[in-house]
Amino acid sequence: MGLTSETSIERDKMSELTGRNILVVGASGALGAEFVRQLTAQGASVIATSSSSESASRIPGEAASKFALNLEDHGSIDDFVNQLTNSGMAIDGVVLAAGEVAFGLAAETPIAITERLMKVNFLGQVSAVSSLLPILEQSAEANREPFVVSISGVIAETPMAGLSSYSASKTALHGYATAATRELRRAGIRWIDARPGHTETGLAGRAIFGVAPAFGAGRKSCL
Repeated sequence: MGLTSETSIERDKMSELTGRNILVVGASGALGAEFVRQLTAQGASVIATSSSSESASRIPGEAASKFALNLEDHGSIDDFVNQLTNSGMAIDGVVLAAGEVAFGLAAETPIAITERLMKVNFLGQVSAVSSLLPILEQSAEANREPFVVSISGVIAETPMAGLSSYSASKTALHGYATAATRELRRAGIRWIDARPGHTETGLAGRAIFGVAPAFGAGRKSCL
């Protein structure tokens, strides 16, 4: 995955980030960490999440605060949202940079792997955003132009053989985001779904199942 002119946090549409509080979900990954660095460089205060204490060590030091958030666990999502709500912290944007990948034919991929991909790449992410909508609505009422950025990738438009389960999770995210974009516009919240092509983030080497095919060199992981 990577960001092109379409996916560079839409700088032309979100040109003013100074003083805004942006949540980056999955800030310990290559893509999430780059979001943290560049959002901070543009003057934003970044709230960063990771799924474990081990991965939290990979969150860039620029992050203003760090939270644990396991997208596979409804209890973890609830705890995270409650912490933010009780703190009274404003949130003006959410970047969904978390994700996992698996490789393998449909007949070979265990259903447990498919379920995990759906939780991490789709269900957990939209659950977190849905729970945070009241905070984003407060940002809209304050004219701070809140937004959500999801990253479904081109695979959501063109599912690939050998990646059926991963394709399904990303297609679900894309479909949800497409509908939510229209719904949330009325509340003053923008949802931007980025669909970059193959990018070198190291994710393929950390697949939760299977071995990555020979994709060839991808784009560099930069915003």
